[in-house]
This record gives sequence, C-alpha cells and structure tokens, in this order.
Amino acid sequence: MGRRIVWSFLAVVALSGGAALVYQWLRMPPLPAGFTYGSGHVEATEVRLAAETGGRVVEQRLVEGQPVRAGDVVLVIDPVTTQDQLTGVQDEARAVRESVAALDAQIASWRHHVETARQQRARIERLVTTRVATARELDSVNDAVNQAEGELGRLRGQRSSLQAQVSSVESRVRLAQTNVSRTEVKAPQDATVLVRGVEVGEVIQPGQPLALLADLRRIELKVYLAANDAGRVKLGHAARVRVDAYPDQLFAATVARIDPYAQFTPRDIHVPDERAQMVYGVTLVIDNVQQQLKPGMPADAWIRWDAQAAWPVPLRVPQ
Repeated sequence: MGRRIVWSFLAVVALSGGAALVYQWLRMPPLPAGFTYGSGHVEATEVRLAAETGGRVVEQRLVEGQPVRAGDVVLVIDPVTTQDQLTGVQDEARAVRESVAALDAQIASWRHHVETARQQRARIERLVTTRVATARELDSVNDAVNQAEGELGRLRGQRSSLQAQVSSVESRVRLAQTNVSRTEVKAPQDATVLVRGVEVGEVIQPGQPLALLADLRRIELKVYLAANDAGRVKLGHAARVRVDAYPDQLFAATVARIDPYAQFTPRDIHVPDERAQMVYGVTLVIDNVQQQLKPGMPADAWIRWDAQAAWPVPLRVPQ
C-alpha cells in the first residue's frame, strides 16, 4: 500500500515536470535585445471628396476599389445653369468694352480739338500783341479752348466710370468661369476609391461628401509602447509589420512619428491591466506599393531600436 502511494506520488511529480518542460518548450520566447513589439490596426489618410458647387449629377466615374489619378474628372454636375450665367456676363462684358472703345475714339477726337484750339489761341495771342487781332477774337478762342477742355474732361470721367464697370464685369466673368469649371469634380490626388456616396441623377449641395478616397500606397500603423520602450525608439528606425491576411509576409516600415505626450492605453486594447498603463503612440509608415494592406486590418509590428541587432527569424509575438 505504501509502495503504491510512493509510485503514485512519483508519477504525479514526473507528469508535472514533463508538463513544465513542454510549457517551456512551447512558450514563445521573449524578444531579443534591441527590439520592441506593438500591435494595432492599419490606417490610411482618408480624403472626403466634395463639390464646390451644387446641381444635378449627370455623370460619375467613381468605382469603389478602383484607383484614380490626381486631376482626373470623376464626377460631372449639370453645367447648363452655370454656362448660361457665364454667357450672360460675357455678353455684358463685351458691351461694356465696346462702350469703352467708342468713348476712347471720342476722347482721341476731342484731344485733337483741344490741341487745335490751344494752337489757335496762341496764334491769336501773338496777333493781339501786334494789334492785328482784337480782344474779342481772343475771348472767342479762349471760350473754344475751355469748351474743348471741358468736353475732354467729361469724356475722361465717363471712361473712368466705365473702366470700373469693366473691372467689375471681368471679375464676374472669372467667377462664372470658375463656377463652370467646378461642375467637373476632379480627384485631388492619386488615391483609391473606398466609398462612393452619390449616383447619377441625384441633386447635390456645395460641400456635400461625394466619395471617400485614400492613398493606399502610404499606409500607417499606430502602436502604443511603454515609456521605457518608447524612449529607445527614434524617428527613422526600421520596423517590420505582419497582418493576419498575409501571415507569411513581412512588410517593411519606418518610424515616422512619436507622440510627444503620454496617454492611457486606448480602450481597443483588450486586457484591462494594459489599458491602465501610460503609453506613447508611435506611428509607422508601411511600404504598400502593391496595395495589399487595407485600412482596418489588425497588424503586429516589431521595431528595431538597436541598428546592430540582427532580425530574429522567425518573428514571434511575445507572451
């Protein structure tokens, strides 16, 4: 009986020891010196495309998941109203310019009359000194000069007023041209269409969101590191990122931004003890030329803060 108890005790000890050895063998090893780990969700800089003018959509070329190039016309708003406005102000501008041209011709003519009258006055003044002309003739020529100068001044005043009208109507022409150009909504940058928010036939308002774009070639991942780890990480440090969708592929990344202040770990961290810690946000820029990574993908990241440390193979998530 006693021997059975001893053997049972030894079996329990052996099983416990074996389990401990198996646990130690299966347990993920800690990160080697020179590295730190963080996790988060892939993000992209999103652009909400909107129109600067309102109207009915007559054409749209937005396809979700498809790329667009900067300057591409992706949506057209009915230009009839704005084109009519442009035609109206252009006609008005043409009429004002014609009035200015006619006034310029009159000014040139009266400028010639003034010069002729002044020459006539100078001649009469010389004749008066020799008593060939009379004072009455001098008074008459002075009246002619005054009349010509007065008419020239009046015409010049009219031209100044018309020139102000020209400046005003030209500003309205430029505004109308701008409004016509705004009926063609263009992509502000190279991007991919994530969400299309409008269809042909809908009437939109100025500033209404039309689509959500993102440049998937420049993807970011924000991870949160404890103070001792964040203190070792510097801008430009190399990193590698892995997502669940591509478990056998590592994406090169670089530390692009480090938050200057500490914060509590965001609530999307699942362990309550970790949420109570003060951490620093570190943003990684990921090379995504093939656009494999998409916003929202969960990702693991390893940052190498010691340039002399060799990358471990394979990269494991520390326990």
